[in-house]
Amino acid sequence: MQIGIGADMFAGHIGAGLAIAHAERRVNVGAFIAAALLLDLLLWSFVLLGWESVSISAAFASTHQPEFVFPYSHGLAASLAWSAVAGGAAFIWYPPRHALRWRASALVVAAVWSHWLLDALVHRPELPLAGATSPKVGLGLWQNMPVALGVEAAVVVAGLLVFMPGSRLSRGKSLALASLTLIILGFTVVGMTIAPPPPSALAMAGSSLATLVVVCAAVCWLGKLPRERRA
Repeated sequence: MQIGIGADMFAGHIGAGLAIAHAERRVNVGAFIAAALLLDLLLWSFVLLGWESVSISAAFASTHQPEFVFPYSHGLAASLAWSAVAGGAAFIWYPPRHALRWRASALVVAAVWSHWLLDALVHRPELPLAGATSPKVGLGLWQNMPVALGVEAAVVVAGLLVFMPGSRLSRGKSLALASLTLIILGFTVVGMTIAPPPPSALAMAGSSLATLVVVCAAVCWLGKLPRERRA
């Protein structure tokens, strides 16, 4: 996932975050989108730290799929743990007896967990159940890229269609959020089809992490509600 955003279901995770945000409009939609992208934020950070790895195979030009070793960010057990940690952070964010405390926490857990479910759909069997040597799963939908991209586009469109009607955002911010999401979908398609291989794994990790941080900051800013409209 560079800025030719390939090697990941980037736009699809945003679509899932939008759909989950529909369930609680009093919370900044950016919180749910950031939660849906959390595992990738961890992945690229861990790659840069040397705790996980990504390699660019000789077949990347045709497959657009790097090879991952990522038990700490994308393992099943790790993903469940990160979901619980994120939900706990949301729980602590709200004071005791706040109306949103339990609901927001549960939805953040769902957003983080949705990432693993979508990745298990598209990745080849490389998502470990626990540690790096444990059995690995993945349905490998990326082996049929047109179908995979069609599914990802459907998730994005569904998320927009669910979230946008009745959104508490201004018309301008709603339009900007929809435009940003569709632009990211376009970059995802380019990245998974015609983009050249990245110059190195570290370059891929650095550009991917920077892109994620910018996108999360942008959607959090766009999702900020006027003070008088917050719960």
